Amino acid sequence: MARGDEDHAWPQVEALADAVVALGGATGLPYLAAQSDLGDPGAMADRDGRPFAARFRWLDRDADYWRNRRLALEATLLHAARLIAEPFWYREGRVGTWRSSGLLDGVDLSAVTARTGVVAAVVAPVHLPGGRLGAVVWAADTPVDVAAVFAQRGEAMFAAAIRFLAAHAEWSAPRRHFTPGQLSAREAQCVRWAAAGKTNAEIGTILTLSVSTVRFHLRNAAEKLGAATRARMIQLATGHGFVGTLA
Repeated sequence: MARGDEDHAWPQVEALADAVVALGGATGLPYLAAQSDLGDPGAMADRDGRPFAARFRWLDRDADYWRNRRLALEATLLHAARLIAEPFWYREGRVGTWRSSGLLDGVDLSAVTARTGVVAAVVAPVHLPGGRLGAVVWAADTPVDVAAVFAQRGEAMFAAAIRFLAAHAEWSAPRRHFTPGQLSAREAQCVRWAAAGKTNAEIGTILTLSVSTVRFHLRNAAEKLGAATRARMIQLATGHGFVGTLA
C-alpha cells in the first residue's frame, strides 16, 4: 500500500471523528465513547497510537476509563450493542429503537445510571467485515428527551458512526494490505459443513466428494481467507458472510 494513501486516509479518519463529536454537541449528548473493535481490549487509537478516548469528552475526565481492559465485557450498554444491529436509545433504565425488539427488552439496564452516571444515551453498534463489532456511544449526565433526539437524528448518528469506525478499522488493521478472496460455491459448501463440525470424511459423504477433494477445497478456502488453521478459516469465513444457515 502506498504511503501516500495512508497519509491521505488518516486525516479522513480524524475528520470523521470530529463529525461524530459534533453530532453529540448538536443533540445534547456531549459525552462520547467509541471503539472500532469490542473484541480488542486495547483502546481505539489514532495513527500515532494515542487513544481517541483521551481526546473525547466523557463524564469523568479523571477516570481514564479506556484503560479498563474488561470494559467491553462489563458495560451493559455494550452488551446490548452485541445483540442488535441497529442503533438504540437509553434513558434511566428504559431503552428503545425504531422497532420493537425482544432482544433489547431482555437486557437489564436498570443499574446503568447508578453505576456510570449516564442518564441518557444513543448507542450505535457497527458491524464490520470479518466479524468485527464496534460501537459509538453518545451520552448525557442530565435528562434529555433522547427518544425525540433519536427520532430526529438517529439515522445521521448511525451513518456517522459507521463511517468513522469503518474507516478506522480499515486503516488500523495490521493486515489491511490483505484482501480475502472470493470462495467458489464448492469451497463455501465445504467450509459451511466444516463450521457445522463435520469431518472431511463426513463432508465428502454429504457432498458426494472424495476426502482428498474436500481437503483440496478447504485448503484453497483457507489460502483465500488468509487462514493458517481450520478454526481460523471458519472464523474468517463466518465473519465475511460465507457461512450461512445449512439447509
